[in-house]
Amino acid sequence: MMKNVNGDQCHEQLIKNQTGALAFDAEKPYAPWRHAVREKLFELLGLNRIAENACPLSIDMEERVETDTYTRIRFTYESERGNTVPAYLLIPKTGKKPYPVAIALQGHTTGFHNSVGINRYEQDKDSQPDDCYGLQAVEHGFAALCIEQRGMGETRSPRYPGPGGVHQCSFTAMTALQLGRTVIGERIWDVMRGIDALGELDLGVLDIEKIMILGNSGGGTAAFYAACCEERIAYAAPSCAFCSYRTSILDILHCVCNNIPNISLWFEMEDLTCLIAPRPLTILTGREDPIFPLYGVEQSYAVTEQIYAAAGAADKCRLVTMPKDHHFCPDEAWPAIMEETKKLGW
Repeated sequence: MMKNVNGDQCHEQLIKNQTGALAFDAEKPYAPWRHAVREKLFELLGLNRIAENACPLSIDMEERVETDTYTRIRFTYESERGNTVPAYLLIPKTGKKPYPVAIALQGHTTGFHNSVGINRYEQDKDSQPDDCYGLQAVEHGFAALCIEQRGMGETRSPRYPGPGGVHQCSFTAMTALQLGRTVIGERIWDVMRGIDALGELDLGVLDIEKIMILGNSGGGTAAFYAACCEERIAYAAPSCAFCSYRTSILDILHCVCNNIPNISLWFEMEDLTCLIAPRPLTILTGREDPIFPLYGVEQSYAVTEQIYAAAGAADKCRLVTMPKDHHFCPDEAWPAIMEETKKLGW
């Protein structure tokens, strides 16, 4: 009789028995553990290696469009040698100045133009209006910095022939891994340099002491990790991205851009929330999300609550379940966001 062969069995056994070397332990001192987590995460993301290739921003203003309710500025900046980041900045024409800033990140859509409501491709009808994060931010009194994520939209590899979608960034992500980097690290770096660019623009109407970040799916993933690494981000609201590796990335087929080599040897995703605490964190998740399942999100969030309590910020984290699946739901997301930013005095 031939044996039943399961190509995943070995990995599944290893995952079952794996405990991160830097997993949260309420019995251990919090501050030294948090410091160790930060140092290891920067190493795993390749951020230190990326920083070695830093360069001046070299900002180029490309377009200015006036509407009745906001000004839309398109510009580019150099985040590192050889990498140009396209960005839109939306500035409201009403409300109180200076405006807090919402950094908005698209996931695997056709690109960041969806954040500002520009239709370029047939598929954009599937993303808009719910993924128009920049326009939504303006409606809620924020300026919006909408960044094209590395390997997506306009920055996708010329080797990818289509306008967008899942796996458009796979070549970019795999190349980054070969270079001792991660595309998540590169996306975080672009966000960091984007914040620097806001200061360089010196428009006089932005409050860069009040910065939040949001995004859905791959945008939510980058938003989460960026908030972990960049302390100038005062509040984070990642959508359809936060879940234990064990129940998501290690159990369900995802785009390769989600992978950070060796990370599960050190910690679970929820352990990383110590790097956001005590800053407020709102986890947005879909009730029927097929790739970030709710049971995994809830398990992870239970640990996050313990971490926030250990950080003396038990009231600063929140889980919001949205009615759709892998989808940003403005009617549920924005009331929660506005409640949290009101607490911050924004």
